[in-house]
This record gives sequence, C-alpha cells and structure tokens, in this order.
Amino acid sequence: MRMNFWSVRDGLLKTEMKKTNDPPTRFAPAARATGDVIARQRKLVLDLPLLRQLYDAVTEVVVILNKERQIVFSNKNLAQLPGITDPATLHGLRPGEALNCVHASQSPGGCGTTDFCATCGAVAAILASQAGGEEIRESRILQGPSGDALDLLVRASPLEIQGEQFTIFTLTDISDQKRRRALERIFFHDILNTVSSLRLASRILESHGSTSHLDKARKMISEATAMLWDELNSQRDLTAAENNELSVHPSLVSAESLWQELSELYHEYVIEKGCRLQVVSTSEDVSFQSDRTILSRILGNMLKNAIEASEPGDAATFCYRKADDKVEFRIHNQTFMPREVQLQLFKRSFSTKGYGRGLGTYSMKLLSERYLQGTVSFITSESEGTTFSACFPLELTAEMRERQN
Repeated sequence: MRMNFWSVRDGLLKTEMKKTNDPPTRFAPAARATGDVIARQRKLVLDLPLLRQLYDAVTEVVVILNKERQIVFSNKNLAQLPGITDPATLHGLRPGEALNCVHASQSPGGCGTTDFCATCGAVAAILASQAGGEEIRESRILQGPSGDALDLLVRASPLEIQGEQFTIFTLTDISDQKRRRALERIFFHDILNTVSSLRLASRILESHGSTSHLDKARKMISEATAMLWDELNSQRDLTAAENNELSVHPSLVSAESLWQELSELYHEYVIEKGCRLQVVSTSEDVSFQSDRTILSRILGNMLKNAIEASEPGDAATFCYRKADDKVEFRIHNQTFMPREVQLQLFKRSFSTKGYGRGLGTYSMKLLSERYLQGTVSFITSESEGTTFSACFPLELTAEMRERQN
C-alpha cells in the first residue's frame, strides 16, 4: 500500500528510530541515526573552520551525509532546487526525501530502500563513496506531488571527521541541459525522418510518373505533413506543460473518432514497422469532456511506443471502455519490458531508444496527471506482453476548469 508522502516526510523529521528495529529494504540499508546523533554530527561538521563560508562560495549544491545517508549539513544553494523551501528543516532526511522523490514514500525505509532506488544514480554514488571511492553519476528524480522532474549530476566523495565517516554530496541541476539535448535529438531524428518522406514524394512528382505514382506521392505528402505538424506541436506543448503554461480547451470527445484519427495518423508508421494495428470492438462509443489535443498527445505517444516495441508481424491493439465515472484506454503490444526499464519508465531523459530521447512516457504521465486529472499505468509480463492504460474523468474536474483560458 502506498504511504502518504507528507506524513512519511513529517515522520522522518521527528524520527528516533532505533537501529535494532530497522524497516525492510530492497536496496540500500534502511537504518537511521536518531535525532540526538544527527544534532551531534551536525555540530561536529559545523565546528570545522570556515566550512560554511567555503561551501557557500561555490555554485553547486553541497550537502554532507552521515553513514546512514542522512543530511547533517547543506550550503545555501540547496534552497535553489525545485521543491525546497526551508533547507534547515531537512536535516536528518536523505537526499530523495529532501527533494520530494515520489519513490521515497513507497517504503517504510524511505529513500534508497525501494526497487526503484536500484536504478538511482544518487544512491549508487553515495554507496560508492562509502566504499572509499569518488563517484559521479546522473540521477533522474520525479517529484511528488507536483509531478516535476529533475535531472541532476551528482558527485559523492568520502570525508572523515574525527574518526567518523561522512560523504560530501554535490548536486548540479542539469534539467535544462538534458531537456535541450532531448529536444534537439528528437527534432533531428523524428523531423528528418518525416522530411525524408516529403523529399521522396517531391521526387516522384518531379519525375512526372504515372497517375498511380502521382496519387502515391500526394498521399505521402499529406501523411508526412500531418506527422510533421503533429511532432512540432507536440514538442511545443510539452515545453509549455513543463513551464506550467499549457491551457486546457475542453470539448466533447468521442473515443471512437479519436481512435480513427490516431490510426490514420500512424498508418504509414505501422506499414514501415511491418506490424498490424487493430481495435478491440466495444459495445458502444464513449463520449466525455476533455481536451482533445492534449488527449491525442497522450494516446498518440502510447500508440507510437506500442508500434516501436512491436516486431514485424506483431499486432498492437487498442481498446476503450467506460468504467464508472471514467473512460479507460488500453494499448497493448506483445513485447515484455525488462525490470530495469520498468523502474525508470516515466522519468524524463530515460529511453530505450537511445541516449537523450526519453520524453514520450514522461510526457504521457505529465500531461495526464497535471492537465487532464487522469492516470497512466502499465502491466507487463513475458507471456502477455505490455499493456499501457490511461484513465480520464468523464466530466470536467475543478482543476481542469482552472486551466481553461
């Protein structure tokens, strides 16, 4: 059962947990120092001559952690990271708890003790420093409850003070750099692919071929232009969404017509991949209030991922249904996702398609939860493949109304 993030965090601030009664862990040790120990360690660090002045003079965020990975010191730059309001209240917390990582609430042991933490660069760097080395990693953090994403470059190195072991842990926010790189790579990769179709079609027109060739060229131009238009608008909308500037324009949406629109948009891509696309029949259409453009972005990314994951001859299936006061969309492909991929799927900058590409699943979650008050989830197994589900309310919520122009 998922624990309430804020109750967990408040509890950790007051913890007097004994090491003989540690909670379970799936990765790093869960043991914590008591409040008294944290206060003693904090004084030990602050008694070092000029330490605060030195670390406040650097541009990086610097924290010092004890061997239980709890914060005993931070420089003033910690307050510059998103989600941090009062750094003084964070002493005794672990980095993921201080940064509101969504996974820090999913285990009684907190930051470092869940399955997801096994893929976290921050935890890995800290553990490496505790083994005596210096480690530099990248770390992706999805913050709760805001849904904001952080891309951090972290460095961890060991520090000994009066025979006691600590870790110097520095963080640099590279979110803008990673976002720019991802957008550049998506632009050059996807846009050039689309433009290549336009180029081929234009050559067919220039050759003055047969009527069938001209018809084919016209069709290619129409479909490629639609893909190009959609790709550019998708990146524009994602940038606006991350800046909290995206407006919601609700209208009555038909699930059936939405499916027809998406299947036409990705028709050529399906042919290129050599797979099949089919809809699982439902007894009736589902009409609901939502933003059709944002919804198309979400379901389009789900459909595109399913097509990309499919092998030649595979079938990607799409279905929808009314479930109480919600509409649910499901898209299935026959490929199993490895555990490592599952644990990082909705993080910005993570992708199975190559370095710097991963915005598709991240944008699905961001747009669904922040703008349409929906949810996105998945299940995967070696025998059944992978199914993504997206649920949205049938009627406008108060939050959606607030985002209208």
